[in-house]
Amino acid sequence: MKDKKIEKNYKFNAKPILKWAGGKSQLLPTLNEHFPEKLIRGNIVTYIEPFVGGGASFFEISNIYNFSDAYLFDINPELIILYNSVKNNVESVIFELEKLSEKYLSLQDEKERKEQFYTVREQYNLNVIDVYEIAKSSSTNELRAAQTLFLNRVCFNGLFRVNRKGEFNVPHGRYKNPRILDKNKLIYASNALQQATIKLVDFSSCLEYADKHTFMYYDPPYRPLNKTSSFNSYAKDQFGDDEQIRLSKMYRQLDKKGVLQLLSNSDPKNHSDDSFFDDLYKGFNINRVAAKRAINSNPEKRGNLTELLIRNY
Repeated sequence: MKDKKIEKNYKFNAKPILKWAGGKSQLLPTLNEHFPEKLIRGNIVTYIEPFVGGGASFFEISNIYNFSDAYLFDINPELIILYNSVKNNVESVIFELEKLSEKYLSLQDEKERKEQFYTVREQYNLNVIDVYEIAKSSSTNELRAAQTLFLNRVCFNGLFRVNRKGEFNVPHGRYKNPRILDKNKLIYASNALQQATIKLVDFSSCLEYADKHTFMYYDPPYRPLNKTSSFNSYAKDQFGDDEQIRLSKMYRQLDKKGVLQLLSNSDPKNHSDDSFFDDLYKGFNINRVAAKRAINSNPEKRGNLTELLIRNY
């Protein structure tokens, strides 16, 4: 693809507020090279992400480019509660997180910190039954948002993982002086989120909002390269091949409406001749780009691989 010179005139200084498995921070320079000219020229009206996740792509795009409306969707209710709470009442989120942070960091003994982590995690999981109703109504819960940030910052490897009951099940991490609260980062994120509608919905809801003036970026749960590399349990529902196929059908449907679309996913050809995505998205522009994988039970298998960027422009 022809290189584009992008003038970064930042409106915000927003960055992801979560550590996120599969987050796109490292891939952002490459994504920037593949964004459509219409977005760069300021001619996009609506920006949509069906899988907002850690939000790296949204924050980067909102920092640089102009558009009227953004729609951020996900099936993870904790993300929806977090982003709506940060958007609508960031000062209360900061207040709650400050209390959690000060109590944890005041404990010098590792055993005491561990006990505090599991106390917060237990409280968090006791209320999981109410989470979907809160998220569906786009309501806020500043304490829960603060707990999400706290657990994310002091759990093992900064993962977000839940079991089939929707309970957070990542163990305690071992950090000497974790930065649990970053007030400025939360405020910058809140400013960027003001232009966004944030909803707990299936990705197919995009059909309602997208038209020829829309740019969509998809970052679905990546298809695992092998049986041991899967990490798509950030929500209690799994995202398998049937879902990948359903997503590709929507992609083609939106292409016919003139929606500009960019999708990233794993590249099965890293380890085999698997043409799963090449077949699904035949007829579109498929680029293989270098990307680092940091998540693997075997450290020797972490490192440089290729990922797919699939464009309809």
